[in-house]
Amino acid sequence: MSSTPSLLQDLQQGVLTLTLNRATQRNALDVPTLAALTAALAQARENAEVRCVVLAASGVSFCSGADVKEWAQAEAEGRLETYGWTEAAHVLMARLHSFSKPTLAVIQGSAVGAGVDLALCCDLRLATRSAKFRPGYTAMAYSPDAGASWHLPRLIGQEQARRFLLLDEAWGAEKALATGLVGELCEDAEVLARTQALAQRLASGPSFAHAQTKTLLAQSATRTLAEQLEAERLAGLACGRTADAAEALAASAEKRAPKFTGA
Repeated sequence: MSSTPSLLQDLQQGVLTLTLNRATQRNALDVPTLAALTAALAQARENAEVRCVVLAASGVSFCSGADVKEWAQAEAEGRLETYGWTEAAHVLMARLHSFSKPTLAVIQGSAVGAGVDLALCCDLRLATRSAKFRPGYTAMAYSPDAGASWHLPRLIGQEQARRFLLLDEAWGAEKALATGLVGELCEDAEVLARTQALAQRLASGPSFAHAQTKTLLAQSATRTLAEQLEAERLAGLACGRTADAAEALAASAEKRAPKFTGA
């Protein structure tokens, strides 16, 4: 068993970078890696120093999806339906999607299957021009199993979601940007600088207002406009009681940039 950790963590200036570190396996998600990611998010949720999470990967691939070697071994041992990958993946995807702090996925190289799902659970997606996306499910005679059927219609529309999933289309970075699968492209050589700029902007923002905004967006699809307006009113009242809101008003009056503390 390798002693190399499958997940690297680095906290700098409010930005927690979680880096998938199974480059030789194209950062495939095995059960221990899923558990490590889930645990890292649980710790980050309680750590006030963490104000933004970046999800990245080592090597030339972002994530190749489920670990096929682990999958095949489970099938050979007659425990394919019980070895726990789907359950562990669902816990992770739910936790990442509902995470109260801003999240940014940085996709370099290929993202396949659950690797796409992992990126879809983040708030923002930055891809390099080398990035490639493929669902991979129907190619393995499977249907989506880690959230793609929920995220994709909402993000890129039913038609494009059906093309992507049913035809198992491989999309390059330009296609991903055009459909809305990702929000921004950058050159491969510029990805570190662009990631740092985006992450630092998120981390220096008003944390409580970010959390309220994420909650409002997540719940909007199940509400009427009147219900959403009331939710916005209540969220606004709560935001107005924060130190960051007072700082924003003071900065506006003094014609300077605000310095948010997350309080």
